[in-house]
Amino acid sequence: MKKFAVGVLVLLAALAAYLAFWPVPVQPVAWVAPAAPGYQGAHAANTQLAGLTLIPLPPGEAGPEHVLLGRDGKLYAAVASGRILRMHADGSAAEVYADTGGRVLGFDFDAAGRLIAADAVKGLLAVDTDRRVSVLADRVDGDPIRYADAVVVARSGKIYFSDASGRFAPADWGGTFDAAVLDIVEQRATGRILEYDPATKKTRVVVRGLSFPNGAALSADEQHLYVAETGRYRIWKVAVDATDLDAGSGSAQAQVLLDNLPGYPDNLLRGDAGRIWVGFTGPRNPVVDGMAGKPWLRALTLRLPRALWPLPVPYGHVFAFDDSGRIVADLQDPSGSYPQTTGVTETAERLYVQNLHLGVLGWKPR
Repeated sequence: MKKFAVGVLVLLAALAAYLAFWPVPVQPVAWVAPAAPGYQGAHAANTQLAGLTLIPLPPGEAGPEHVLLGRDGKLYAAVASGRILRMHADGSAAEVYADTGGRVLGFDFDAAGRLIAADAVKGLLAVDTDRRVSVLADRVDGDPIRYADAVVVARSGKIYFSDASGRFAPADWGGTFDAAVLDIVEQRATGRILEYDPATKKTRVVVRGLSFPNGAALSADEQHLYVAETGRYRIWKVAVDATDLDAGSGSAQAQVLLDNLPGYPDNLLRGDAGRIWVGFTGPRNPVVDGMAGKPWLRALTLRLPRALWPLPVPYGHVFAFDDSGRIVADLQDPSGSYPQTTGVTETAERLYVQNLHLGVLGWKPR
């Protein structure tokens, strides 16, 4: 019995040492998480996203993270394999339009019909109309673009895109999801928004100091960018002519438009009637918020088995706001039957709801 007790104590001591000292890739910093608002007001719980019609993706494909309607009337979808699929509006006749060899998380079309892609592995890419893939930018001032995430093309031709993490490149840290978790756990706010000018072929920093900046959309007059800061539950309004601006500087060129959201905002896409659609990949977790001021505890969490990580529970949720910041639509599915909703693509007849990991694309009539 005595030997057994000693053995148990040794095992407990080893476990405690592991939880306290085993190396992890993050160096977390403390931050102040606002008290979660819950589902109330404009985000009052509802079931308006339930019962989506599902379009099966081709065998082996999953995660239609970003979807757009092309000029040809067909849907384009970036999926986890790194491919960009093209299909009819009803999901039929799906084909591989392009394969970047990385993971496209956001894309847009320029005036010449090129597909401009933010590839989390390769950087900012262009897919010509002949489907040839080329790199537009993979560095800014000599610094690698580690996690290209969202992109929007202005009428001027300038391209704005997010580099979500200055620390964790998906190619080095187990893929886009794992790298995102590491960046948000760390909270060092190393993300930034970049501008690429096709006329000069130069890339510059618009704003930095963001905690995993994800979606990006232009205001109606294209003088400002809306940016989803996933790691801090908010959406920014940033002047497009800002230059290497620190988001926390208090400058009038970068202001929080929507703060203390009930979930993790992801893609931003402009729809009809001035709406900008936002997807929540999941609701906030009180355990995560409770660890905001405890960096050591967040590091300890990464030493636990992945099944014990405090990840968001399955919940479908998208909403839309206008240029004044007023919330004009909110659709939810508390059942979580269609979870990790990354965004919405609005067409004349339908709302296509993007997702992170499923092998289907959901839609509902407008």
